[in-house]
Amino acid sequence: MKKLNEELSNFLSDRLYQIVISSPRKKEGALKIKIRPVVVKGEICFQETTLRGSQVFHKNYDKESMMSVILSYMEQDFKQLEGESMDETLHVLVSKKGNMMIKRKKRKETGQAFLPDMSHNRFKNYILREDVPVPFLFDLGVQTQEGKVIRSKYDKFRQINRFLEFVEDILPTLKREEPIHIVDFGCGKSYLTFALYYYLHELKGLDVCISGLDLKADVIKKCSYLAEKYGYENLHFYQGDISAFDKADKVDMVVTLHACDTATDFAIKKAIDWRAEVIFTVPCCQHEVNGQIESQLLAPVLKYGILKERISALITDGIRAGLLEEAGYDTQVLEFIDMEHTPKNILIRAVKRQKKRKESGENEILRMTNALGVKTTLQKLI
Repeated sequence: MKKLNEELSNFLSDRLYQIVISSPRKKEGALKIKIRPVVVKGEICFQETTLRGSQVFHKNYDKESMMSVILSYMEQDFKQLEGESMDETLHVLVSKKGNMMIKRKKRKETGQAFLPDMSHNRFKNYILREDVPVPFLFDLGVQTQEGKVIRSKYDKFRQINRFLEFVEDILPTLKREEPIHIVDFGCGKSYLTFALYYYLHELKGLDVCISGLDLKADVIKKCSYLAEKYGYENLHFYQGDISAFDKADKVDMVVTLHACDTATDFAIKKAIDWRAEVIFTVPCCQHEVNGQIESQLLAPVLKYGILKERISALITDGIRAGLLEEAGYDTQVLEFIDMEHTPKNILIRAVKRQKKRKESGENEILRMTNALGVKTTLQKLI
């Protein structure tokens, strides 16, 4: 515990994003602990969020008290700790015999790090506020007419705001005098499509034209009706398949959230062909690699269906991120929403690179996929 105490002394600071303590040793009690810095009455302290069943509890500590609480958790109650700050990551694992493994890793320089959100009450910083009625959120069943978020839809409300935060980060890339053209492939009920139009046009005052595409005729009909109802003149919805979409010649941003399996690949290929400045994708149902992957080295893991499925999904999205890098994009793989809400929580954000990158001599993606007996749709398309 002495070593962990030393690590925490350096790690707990205003540069901390969060610490997640998980893998409880007992079935009863807390399932997970989250810790982040907050500012209370001008002083930095640390807020503990404890998940017990369906209930959530909050408590604030000063640094020394927080360190003592964390040490107690890792000594008695939990087996895993993962921390992330602006400068590094911290991983702690406790074995069945009580042995502790601690790993720290410096962050690679991948661009400007974002400052931690240290607001005590986070909802005050939501882009779409909880206390401000938004017409499309009411019609889509997320808010009441008074602006109160419906309890069963709070995760959806948080998801919408999380997505808009990702968009806010790249606004300098999109801001210009001419209209911004955006396509949302697989828009579904269009929670995020309406949110994107509302945020960019109504809140930011930008000249945007957004097209939503989905296979379901009834969904497109309802979304078109709502867009007309709100007077969103430059928000249009179309029924059709991604690969056959021909309603745009120039597109600045492509969004594809939860497009199933290889539909994500067709959307990415369209975006690359358009030379879109920004691409957002949250992949879903990555079955293709699962049906191909073969590896003697990984055989002891791949024989378990659920592990094979997850490894295949991660490999698929790693390939997509790498191919976007090769196509001239600075690419990030980010957590969209917390894992407890859905395992489909990876968001790939790609921004067109301004400067050419030096080409590496060896194609690492091709070498990996050949070793695994895999060839993805996106590889074939590109």
